[in-house]
Amino acid sequence: MCSQAMIQAVARQEIEYLRREYAKATDMIGLGTPEAIAEGRSIYQRIFTPDVDFSVSGSGTQPLAATGPDGWVDVVHGALGPMGPTQHLIGTQLVEFDVLEWDEQCVVTSGAARMQSYVQAWHDQAEREVWLFLGTYFDEVVYGKALGWQIKAMELRRVTGENRPSGEAVATVPL
Repeated sequence: MCSQAMIQAVARQEIEYLRREYAKATDMIGLGTPEAIAEGRSIYQRIFTPDVDFSVSGSGTQPLAATGPDGWVDVVHGALGPMGPTQHLIGTQLVEFDVLEWDEQCVVTSGAARMQSYVQAWHDQAEREVWLFLGTYFDEVVYGKALGWQIKAMELRRVTGENRPSGEAVATVPL
């Protein structure tokens, strides 16, 4: 006999981990080397459905959209490549199930859920500056028997952002 709470806890963790893998892949693509882009692309192809829809909106942001993991690789590489290293930090995550079904062996057979994840993304702008992006991802996820949980729609809403001194600019500030 399966405990609904146990099934939900495992599924929730698997779903949340998609966003963590996304952060790693996005930082890899931002490095801009062919090897790093290939690694990021491979992760995107695993965590997103082939027909995933992407959008970016919010405060001070130009509306942006793409379809498919490879389309999003192009957007990410175009946006982050010129900046230098990035680090995407995933904070609060909330998952709500719309559908979650399992068999008598306690294995999920189908599911759909919504996930909300906060992000702080640090983008190296120059020797003396870093851009801090604050936003929230809103995802729709689905479960398929062959690939498990995947994101089928992702919206990134920018909340705010700011430029901060870094590197030499911080090191030369008297204490």
